[in-house]
Amino acid sequence: MTSPPGISAFVRLKLRLIANGLRGRPARVAMFVVGVLFSGFFAITGYAIFAIPGVADDAHAAGILLPLGGAAIVLGWLFLPLVFFGVDESLDPARFALLPLRRRTLIKGLFAAALTGLPAVATLVATAGMVQTAARLGGPFAALGQLAGIVCGLLLCVAVSRSVTSAFATALRSRRSRDLAAIALALLAAAIGPLQLVVLAGAQRADWDTVATVADVIGWTPLGSPYTIGLEIAAGRAWIAPLKLLIALAAVCGLLWWWSRTLENAMLGTAAEGGRRATGADRAPVDLLLFRRLPRSRFGALVSREVRYWWRETRRRASLITFSMAALFLPVSLTISSGSPSSMVIFVGGLAALALANQFGFDGSAYAANITAGVPGRVEINSRATAHAIYTVPLLVLVAVLVGLLSASPFNIPATFGLLIAAYGVGLGLVLPVSVRAAYDFPQSTNPFAMSSGGGPAKGLLAFGVLIGSVVVSLPLQIVALVLGPVWLWIGLPVGIAYGFAAYLIGSGVAADLLDRRGPELLAAVTPQR
Repeated sequence: MTSPPGISAFVRLKLRLIANGLRGRPARVAMFVVGVLFSGFFAITGYAIFAIPGVADDAHAAGILLPLGGAAIVLGWLFLPLVFFGVDESLDPARFALLPLRRRTLIKGLFAAALTGLPAVATLVATAGMVQTAARLGGPFAALGQLAGIVCGLLLCVAVSRSVTSAFATALRSRRSRDLAAIALALLAAAIGPLQLVVLAGAQRADWDTVATVADVIGWTPLGSPYTIGLEIAAGRAWIAPLKLLIALAAVCGLLWWWSRTLENAMLGTAAEGGRRATGADRAPVDLLLFRRLPRSRFGALVSREVRYWWRETRRRASLITFSMAALFLPVSLTISSGSPSSMVIFVGGLAALALANQFGFDGSAYAANITAGVPGRVEINSRATAHAIYTVPLLVLVAVLVGLLSASPFNIPATFGLLIAAYGVGLGLVLPVSVRAAYDFPQSTNPFAMSSGGGPAKGLLAFGVLIGSVVVSLPLQIVALVLGPVWLWIGLPVGIAYGFAAYLIGSGVAADLLDRRGPELLAAVTPQR
């Protein structure tokens, strides 16, 4: 009888898949290198931040920073893969469906493979600064306890990321539960922004006693308990350290058990839905309203198709709902807390365009039909941008109205909408050429947040660069608005629309020319590699 494969087999398989994904692809190699540099920056910066209380010999600051920072890292592992970077599915559980592997073997192997990546290494190095702080405050025994804590914390981060994404991807197979699951996740993801604003407001008010109390409470939860073990030993409460370690280990075991319950369903794929016919209830309401009003041309047909896909396709819909909640929560929360949302307006406008960063990757090999039909690049680009704008522009109007009403400045609504449209147009102008030049394939997975191997963080970093670029290019308009003052209230809307439309025309023209020249290369880039 053949013995089951060990953990090392899964680790070697993942590393080989990553290496094969980089072979002969200079663009992917470059993005992977950028991901390595970004991960190194995060690791060094995190280490320095967590080591500061030890260098300053400040136990009170350590008691605040370590549990809150550790909880932020765990939440980052939960939300960032879903909202921004995606989940690396180089070892998709569905690929093992036909192999005679026990569930325990598969869980251990996939879990170990998830630990062998840039995010895990960067997280471990960053939290190693906590070990130095514990060593300076409590000596070698505190350092050993903290070392065990950060290792347990890393296991918790990976477990929460894999279990939640697996369970959510499984729930999305049922069309009835897709909307509810996407909205629930989007609400949780959008809570990151308000939470950050609450933290900043608390820091400005310098109410450190309240912050310390919150940190103490978090230190007894799975989010912060593994990161305060060394501090308890340094404070002479060594008996508490095993309790906090047990809290974290119990959370890891519970998450792994939850993952194992959803793993078999995740391995079934989408075969169960293959025979289901689309009904009128599955059509996008906006599609039903615009279908008869669109021109009977190639452009109108493509817009209608894209509008329908944005409503029905799992990855697109999850992206759209996540942005919708973030776009509403971030400026509204900033308006309530500070009363000055202008700095967030252009950020939201640029963020709106990021959903198109890999628009051709949504199609995959199906994009061959457009190439065969000879769709001109300008028609292709404009139709996709128009379909996305049909969903996005009404949301930007809602953001401008909410910001104006909550700030008690309803007369600012047109000018605010002008800034939003300007930033959205600039974002489209930057992201459309990137979507043609740096397209990549999505894995054949039921997980709507999955990304193929070969540098998921680097691909997310590229989209982040587009976001920063859109903010920078839109910043002159923001400065003009501040300088002109009341005059901007009258000219803000037309100037913003003109600014954004000009940026869109430039970017869409460049993207269309690239698409006409690189159609076959684009198809090869978005076709999943088997």
